[in-house]
Amino acid sequence: MIAKAPILPSRVRKTPQSFSWIDHRLVRERHIDRCTHSQSALYLFLVCVADSQGISYYGDKAIMDRLCMDSDGLKTARSGLIQNGLIAWQRPIYQVLALDPAPGKSKRHGSMLRLSDILKAAAEGNHD
Repeated sequence: MIAKAPILPSRVRKTPQSFSWIDHRLVRERHIDRCTHSQSALYLFLVCVADSQGISYYGDKAIMDRLCMDSDGLKTARSGLIQNGLIAWQRPIYQVLALDPAPGKSKRHGSMLRLSDILKAAAEGNHD
């Protein structure tokens, strides 16, 4: 078994007050595999600047400046993320969306669920 220990213990990440997150399913369910580098960069930027509902008010010019993209590059990256179901956009607002199950995956029925998943679904009002 590999022993896990930080290489630089003084630099271990801590959750900041202005917390943002990236859902592990982005990689585990291969959503990221459908993204180009530009789409991935835009997605990461939006995840970092979005509020708790996934909303960002960064304008196109600011995004292009930060990501060194031109207008066509931003439009192409944005369109790809929209097509992949990762963001919604209605000028001037971007929304990072909750991840849908990856293609070919569906909600589990007739199999075991974790208690935390059941309680979360109940709290959110999901009665599937």
